[in-house]
Amino acid sequence: MEWPAHLDEYEKLVIRMNTPRVMVDNAGCANATRVMIDSARKHGILLEAIQILTDLDMSIKKAYISSDGRWFMDVFHVTDLNGNKLTDESVIDYMEQSLGKIQFAGSKSIEGLTALELTGTDRVGLLSEVFAVLSDLQVNVVESKVWTHNGRIASLIYVKDCDSGFPIEDELRIDRIEARLRNVLKGDNDIRSAKTLVSLEVTHTERRLHQMMFADRDYEQKPIIRTNEDSPIVTIQNCFERGYSGVNVHCKDRAKLLFDVVCTLTDMDYVVFHATLNTTGDRAYMEFFIRHADGTPISSDAEKQRVILCLCAAIERRASEGVRLELCADDRPGLLAEVMRTFRENGLNVTRAEISTTCDTARNFFHVTDANGYPADPKIIESVRQKIGFSNLKVKELPLIYHQKPEREDHPPPAGVGGAVLVSIGSLVKRNLYNLGLIRSYS
Repeated sequence: MEWPAHLDEYEKLVIRMNTPRVMVDNAGCANATRVMIDSARKHGILLEAIQILTDLDMSIKKAYISSDGRWFMDVFHVTDLNGNKLTDESVIDYMEQSLGKIQFAGSKSIEGLTALELTGTDRVGLLSEVFAVLSDLQVNVVESKVWTHNGRIASLIYVKDCDSGFPIEDELRIDRIEARLRNVLKGDNDIRSAKTLVSLEVTHTERRLHQMMFADRDYEQKPIIRTNEDSPIVTIQNCFERGYSGVNVHCKDRAKLLFDVVCTLTDMDYVVFHATLNTTGDRAYMEFFIRHADGTPISSDAEKQRVILCLCAAIERRASEGVRLELCADDRPGLLAEVMRTFRENGLNVTRAEISTTCDTARNFFHVTDANGYPADPKIIESVRQKIGFSNLKVKELPLIYHQKPEREDHPPPAGVGGAVLVSIGSLVKRNLYNLGLIRSYS
């Protein structure tokens, strides 16, 4: 390594001591790539490491985290999203370089865009109104992510001026955008005040969404409807002899799960000293030993309950219900407003959205339910696809209710006329799903 001429030996030593050492091993584990990081400890550095891995679309199957004094060591067993080891050398090199700079990493920003932050009460058709307002104000949406949880909505929208293609900096125009969006978010029955913020500072999108929903206290709200009974289980015990609080999390495994949990603990000013993550099948088991930033453990039952509520909320925010749709089409002004209006007119509620634009092509993902939060009628999904274009809007993922297995053939069918009617209805539903292309096999 070549050092700048102005550095003395002491400054070089400090850099060596604080630069993380990263090792990638593809031979030591049969089913995953092992990533090992040794570094001086700094508050938030664990989250930064996990953030790099998840931003590269890596799935963390196991993790061992240990911090001793001023040093920490992390070991992650990672795969790609298909469950395979990492084989692309360019991805591995980029990961090593990024992890090696986490001690000195600043917040990433997207140049040339203005960030809109929105929080408020969720309702059917809200996003349709938001994007219609932006289209009317000649604001072009480049990227956006939308989360909903417990009747609340948080959205981070990156925009630029439609005509010039530059960020929006005029204060009068910014005030007008904020006022129009705030009126939309309030609606007629907003129980709590809606919030809008326009900024040229763009931070990590998903971490910011967690912070926005946490500040909005979504974890205190009761779910309007729960269609998934597989809720996370979080327990907390104090280890007084070691001065830690032990946090155990048991839930369904999914992408970015570890990021969501560690992000919440970090933003609540807890420090993770030791942790393990193990996944078996579709289940994840996590154990954390934490303290406050001042070195003290969790001190009261009320604080324990708050941490439990916040971690459950962090896990549930990304686990949206509903059919996952992909929109891939040539980008043009007003495209999002038209698509959202079609969803609204057909009674579909968007519970989560990921919007991106690359080389004049819009590639957007939406999770949709009916107006009551239940899985949408397949006929309505197909009608919406017909209006937007079958080649543009595709079904990418179905909720579990569509994948439930039929009863075993050795079980006798229900007796009597009522039983025959039930069997007939079941066959009819299955045949309709097959005809609509929502299941692969009708037999």
